[in-house]
Amino acid sequence: MNILVLGSGGREHAISWKISQSDLCKNLFIAPGNAGTNLVGNNINLDINNFKRIKEFVLDKSINLVIVGPEEPLVKGIVDFFKSEEELKNINIFGPAKTGAMLEGSKDFSKEFMFRNKIPCGKSKTFSKNNLTEGFKFLDDIKPPYVLKADGLAAGKGVLILDNLEEAKSELKNMVVDEKFGEASKNVLVEEYLDGIEVSVFAVTDGRDYLILPEAKDYKRIGEGDTGPNTGGMGAVSPVIFADNKFMEKVETRVIKRTIDGIRKEKLDYTGFIFAGLMNVDGDPYVIEYNVRMGDPETQVVIPRINNDLLDIIIKCFDNKLSEVKLDIKDGYTTTVILASEGYPESYEKGDTISNLEEKKKNQIFHAGTINEDEKVKSNGGRVIACTGEGETIDEALENSYYLADKITWRNKYYRRDIGKDLK
Repeated sequence: MNILVLGSGGREHAISWKISQSDLCKNLFIAPGNAGTNLVGNNINLDINNFKRIKEFVLDKSINLVIVGPEEPLVKGIVDFFKSEEELKNINIFGPAKTGAMLEGSKDFSKEFMFRNKIPCGKSKTFSKNNLTEGFKFLDDIKPPYVLKADGLAAGKGVLILDNLEEAKSELKNMVVDEKFGEASKNVLVEEYLDGIEVSVFAVTDGRDYLILPEAKDYKRIGEGDTGPNTGGMGAVSPVIFADNKFMEKVETRVIKRTIDGIRKEKLDYTGFIFAGLMNVDGDPYVIEYNVRMGDPETQVVIPRINNDLLDIIIKCFDNKLSEVKLDIKDGYTTTVILASEGYPESYEKGDTISNLEEKKKNQIFHAGTINEDEKVKSNGGRVIACTGEGETIDEALENSYYLADKITWRNKYYRRDIGKDLK
């Protein structure tokens, strides 16, 4: 098969790395990719939101399958575009159509979906500048901390968790009136805070059947001890010690099954990954949010644990044979530590040469914000490298992750040194 993966981050490198190992894969292209994806396939300089250019490339290279990595093209309707074009409608594209992508594209839609389908979640209401006063009153009536979520896509940065009531009111005004996060925060979800431990659960679905993938814990804050602003994620661990069989049974029956049943009942067009961000509250799972793609950096710990052929799993979604798959998961632990550019998630520099990119047996480098330039690998983003390690214990896996984290160098490298320590 000829395959095109859309995206340029660590998630797309991990997916491409896995796909490239399949006997079913003939030619693999990644658009636009990064310095790491170029090692497992062919990078193509394409704008992933320019659907007409993607169409031209898909037809020119006789692509059989398109795998959409990030959320933006899904929310913008790339799947709908493929299904509406005569020349493309028989080419499989892995990802939900616009109706399904609304589960991530609109926090308000997502929350109402949870309410309708009796999926456990926190209480919330959505406000705009037209009912800002009601928003202030809602904040008066709930207990701190206060959770404010931009309704639309905000590159993982549209969530504020605040302890002070007056600050929460001020930030609500900044979001809806001053559009702090642009169009994404014209509507803002004000949500009850759920006190617990986060865990990310992933599934593959054809809109009818589902396959639950390994869970992971993500570390979102920039600073050690979970301090400082939210980022796209500074590290991840899989499996998660508290997500035992009893907890995961609750996740399946109360969250995943009800979610897939809701997708089917509401006729949402959905073939792809679905990601439930959960809070473990006294042993019970509550949904914080949905994503309609794999998480980053969780993908960099989930994908290496899967022994199955990922491409075969994806193909079975289109052949209505997903129920035949028996997942084979590696024993032990997988961890990843993100190397970021100093200053991220605020301003940071690009273009530094990265050295010592050699792996050993139980670790794997996944590139995120990197490019090839002048025959060198250079930094090209806020989150630059994911250092993934494997081990029989969490300590061994972390030792292998931090071996890479310490060894890889560039001028403005930053990383957290406490990933996974709370799980030991």
